[in-house]
Amino acid sequence: MTRRVPQLIAGAFQESASSDWLPVTDPATQKVLWEVPMATDAEMQQALASAAEAFLSWREVAVSERARVMLRYQHLLKQHHDELGELVSQETGKTFADAKGDVWRGIEVVEQAANVAAMMMGETVENVARGVDTHSWIQPLGVCVGITPFNFPAMIPLWMFPMAIACGNSFVLKPSEQDPMTAVRLAELFLEAGAPEGVLQVVHGGKTQVDTLLNHDTVRAVSFVGSVPVGQHVYRTATQNLKRAQCFAGAKNHMVIMPDANPQQVVNQLVGASVGAAGQRCMAISVAVFVGKAKDMIPALRDALAKVRPGAWNDEDAGYGPLISPQAKERVLALIAAGREEGAECLLDGSDCTVDGYPDGNWVGPTLFNNVTPSMRIYREEVFGPVLCCTSVDSLDEAITLVNNNPYGNGTSIFTASGAAARKYQHEVEVGQVGINVPIPVPLPFFSFTGWKGSFYGDLHAYGKQAVRFYTETKTVTSRWPDDDVVHEANMTISLK
Repeated sequence: MTRRVPQLIAGAFQESASSDWLPVTDPATQKVLWEVPMATDAEMQQALASAAEAFLSWREVAVSERARVMLRYQHLLKQHHDELGELVSQETGKTFADAKGDVWRGIEVVEQAANVAAMMMGETVENVARGVDTHSWIQPLGVCVGITPFNFPAMIPLWMFPMAIACGNSFVLKPSEQDPMTAVRLAELFLEAGAPEGVLQVVHGGKTQVDTLLNHDTVRAVSFVGSVPVGQHVYRTATQNLKRAQCFAGAKNHMVIMPDANPQQVVNQLVGASVGAAGQRCMAISVAVFVGKAKDMIPALRDALAKVRPGAWNDEDAGYGPLISPQAKERVLALIAAGREEGAECLLDGSDCTVDGYPDGNWVGPTLFNNVTPSMRIYREEVFGPVLCCTSVDSLDEAITLVNNNPYGNGTSIFTASGAAARKYQHEVEVGQVGINVPIPVPLPFFSFTGWKGSFYGDLHAYGKQAVRFYTETKTVTSRWPDDDVVHEANMTISLK
């Protein structure tokens, strides 16, 4: 019998009473790994009620003790690093090295959560007026919710619930129904680290369950990572219900290559940044912008991409794994076909990719287009596959204009030997995360993940100091103690003697 994915509700892992279950399949074989439930309304209500009750006691726990839970948790995650990596590989098809990287980037955020006390320090000013002092406290919000995508089943949940819970909140996690078991294992280790019952809940489902979370009076803040249409729905619904929301959505990330850039470095970095993880990353480079003579690097780029082959997660020679589902593969193939039809020059086509021993896998080989224009679908839409679009411009100013005219602003990079060109680019480009000779500029967790424009809906970003502000409120206290109280206290002391 196929294993059923449990839910974590009220401190206990339990099988759902739902009659609606979905198969979770191995993307390389289509073998059913386990079944995931669409949580019943009663289960959703129980999880939310349990989280609300747990918050009342958890918020009173000393911040240093909350930090110690995170210290124990990151230690357990490191002990189980390989186990978690293998689980990620099974569910997503990622290569083992890529899956372990997914886990490790999450561990780094947990390490930052263990430093929460320093980030929750308030401010104090004495004598804001004569005899009047003011100080501020950082206090938790209440019940927080996380809705996470399939492509980083370890990292993105770990972006969310450790920071929220370290700040004193309780949390309800709704992981992707395409790879839910990783989140369950993360929750098991969290309880093993000493987290109190009810502080973390894990429920499963789709739109119905998400809408329950977005519309529930108990929920104070919502974190979301996923596609543009769902992100817009989550943000609108949450904010209309007067909830705080941060929603990370689509991307179209450009790498600008100047003529003075090192050609071998450019080719090496572009290959990994474009087709790594099968291109299923919101920070993947999907457009290469060659300035002037830099376009002479394109043939070498084609040759390098042609050597990359996808394969199973335990194939050490595989460059990346399959796409997450047959539906995802069909969408990518449709966009490749559209690129051809609209006149882009297809230098490398991975549409007919096969992998020996895995005839049913969701394989798409590395694909390279040249002479792509902004009007084409493969430029306008986020492909989310191993497809790289190349375009050429005459100047850095043209490159900046091209990037700034794109509706997304998640990440971008420039490769150059010129400090002046790099400074001009980082200053003028309208993108939240910029790399200079770094292809995928995802910041370490003591900074924040800062996508802009259509890549992000909200005000405060994920992890780092902004996450603490997102998951907390500031209370300001102004106090004055009249002098006669001091005199009265002194007189009482004398009379008692």
